[in-house]
Amino acid sequence: MTTPITPAALAAEHGWRTVLAVGAHPDDLDFGAAATLAGLSAAGLRVELCVVTDGDAGGFDSEGPEAMTARRHAEQRAAAAVVGAHEVHFLGERDGHLEPDHGVRRKLVALMRRVRPDVVLSTHPERDWELMQAAHPDHLACGEAVVRAAYPAVENPYAYPELAAEGLEAFKIRHLLLYSAPAARRNTVVDVTGLEDVKLRALDAHISQHPDVAAMRRHVHAQMTEHHRHAAGPAAAPGLAEAFHLVTVNGPGTISGF
Repeated sequence: MTTPITPAALAAEHGWRTVLAVGAHPDDLDFGAAATLAGLSAAGLRVELCVVTDGDAGGFDSEGPEAMTARRHAEQRAAAAVVGAHEVHFLGERDGHLEPDHGVRRKLVALMRRVRPDVVLSTHPERDWELMQAAHPDHLACGEAVVRAAYPAVENPYAYPELAAEGLEAFKIRHLLLYSAPAARRNTVVDVTGLEDVKLRALDAHISQHPDVAAMRRHVHAQMTEHHRHAAGPAAAPGLAEAFHLVTVNGPGTISGF
């Protein structure tokens, strides 16, 4: 079991001040980590969001991709305001066609060097076979692109040297915080008790994606309940949590070639 930790305590333990959260689609970050992001923002951290694709292949009507893109951007901005994010970046990739190629990784490296976060939050690059809906190919590609960008590209001055000429100098990211991880990888459970309404209101903003809002809310609440119960144990007081795989990229004992 992993003792749940509050967002503020997690940030204080690792000395985080800035977090960049990267999702494949609008609403991914809200499903995976909205309560944690809200808690980090409330604790005084600067929270910036990045959405890699436009989400133009999602939704339950026939507006067309351009109208859907505009709608989903607006929904994500509304959700970001709910969780207290300072800024939302859209990378403009095509929904359903994401690959962790150099074009995507260059965009991520540029953004990471601009924001210079202590921790990058994103989806896990490994498939969870017990929850295929979380293992959308774009989710896996997003996670892989983020991991490849975070190491070694963002800290390698010879990777994308044109970025340094633009004033985006190499730097070292300290941690990755990855959601939708397979159960065996989850090593950090964030206690978000009291932040559940923030998460649900953020998800409510993505109305184009929810044919049954009540069912979505029940599912998300049940998932947070299970994460807390599994981590704290059945004898613990009831609570709600989000679960992650915390990865140290650069710690006190890290030896790097750059």
